Amino acid sequence: MQDYETLLKRAEQKINRADVRERFEMPIAIVSVQGNSTTIANFAELARTLRREPRHVLKFLTRELAVPGELQGNRATFQGKFTPEQLRMKLERYANEYVFCSCGKPDTDLVREDHLLRLKCQVCGTKRVVKEIG
Repeated sequence: MQDYETLLKRAEQKINRADVRERFEMPIAIVSVQGNSTTIANFAELARTLRREPRHVLKFLTRELAVPGELQGNRATFQGKFTPEQLRMKLERYANEYVFCSCGKPDTDLVREDHLLRLKCQVCGTKRVVKEIG
């Protein structure tokens, strides 16, 4: 009979270890520009994928883009013209600041403790303070 360490090493070798960021796939923002405004048609889906309230994501984007924005059902509209690439970069920044734990996992919650907003990881249990948005 093989010892525990040998069996454990064999099992670890058989496991397909996917990078955490590979399993977390941000949907591509469906962006349209009409006149002097930009709309993300699938904004609610983006927020749901990030597991965050749409209003929180919207507030971050309006601060980052320095323009007014509003939710309209599943869509978000911003004053100004922005490319899909600009919006993708801002959404990635949001995910890095308000979604991903330092362990690399996206399985987190925003919780308020002691008057501070904290990012709490469901995987490793880590909590860290995050900046309030505006």
